[in-house]
Amino acid sequence: MSGKKFTTSSFIEAKKKNEKISMLTAYDYSTAKLLDEAGVDSLLVGDSLGMVVLGYENTLQVTVEDIVHHCRAVARGVKRALVIADMPFLSYHVSVEESVRNAGRMIQEGNAHAVKLEGGEEVIDKVRAIVKAQIPVIGHLGLTPQSVNLFGGFKVQGKSEEQAKKMIQDALLLQEAGVFAIVLECVPEPLAKLITEKLDIPTIGIGAGKYCDGQVLVTQDMLGMFSDFKPKFVKQYAQLGEDMKIACKQYIEEMRDMEFPSKEHTFAMDEDVLSKLY
Repeated sequence: MSGKKFTTSSFIEAKKKNEKISMLTAYDYSTAKLLDEAGVDSLLVGDSLGMVVLGYENTLQVTVEDIVHHCRAVARGVKRALVIADMPFLSYHVSVEESVRNAGRMIQEGNAHAVKLEGGEEVIDKVRAIVKAQIPVIGHLGLTPQSVNLFGGFKVQGKSEEQAKKMIQDALLLQEAGVFAIVLECVPEPLAKLITEKLDIPTIGIGAGKYCDGQVLVTQDMLGMFSDFKPKFVKQYAQLGEDMKIACKQYIEEMRDMEFPSKEHTFAMDEDVLSKLY
C-alpha cells in the first residue's frame, strides 16, 4: 500500500486488488507512532489491553473508559493507519441505544475511525444501528474472547458442521448489516478461506490461516514482550522482552558501579561559581 491515508474504503479496495491488509494492536502514543511509520495499515486498540497492558486475567474487565483513554493516545501517534476501537464487554450488550452511544464515544472522545464488536446474528440489530449512526464497524467471529466463559476457554471455533454453517451465516448477516470487514479468530483455515471467498468485504485473520484478506496480531505477542502465554497462531518476529531485561540489568549494574551517568550524560558548572558556594 502507498503512503496515503488508509480508510475504511481502502479495506474494500485492497480486497478487490487482492492486496493483503496489515493490522496490529496498539495502546499508547509511542508504539502507535512506530507502527504507523513502519507502514501498518490499521491499528486496533483491542480489549486485549486488559491482559497485556493492565494485567487482567481476561478481557472482560476492560471498560469503555479504558478503551477511550488508550484510543486517544494511539490516535495522536498516527498519520496513515486506520484506528479501530474495540467495544468492550457489556458496552453493546444491554440495548441498541446504549450500543450506539458507546460506539459514538469511541469516535468522538477516543478519536478512533471505526469500532469493532464481537458476535453474529445476536448483535445484528446493534451493528445496523451503529452503522446507521455513520460509525464504521468491523465484525468479529470465531473465538470471541468476551464469550470465553460461554465457550469454556480459548478454543478453536467452527470445527463442527453446525458451528461452521452458523459462522458462514453470521458473516453474511454482518456484511448485509453494513460492516466493512470481519475479524476471524481461531478458525480452521479451510473454513476461513471459504468465508473469505463468499464475502465482498475483507476478512482479517488471527489464527485463521493465510487465505484471509489480512492478518492481525497483538503487538506484544509478535514482539515477544508478553510471556504469560503464547498462542499457537503467534509468530514472534523479535524478542524485545529479553532485550528489555538485558538492557535493564546493564543499567542497574552501571548505575551501581558509577559508570552511569558518565561525563557525557552530566551537566558541568563554572568553577568560580561553585567555589563561592562552599
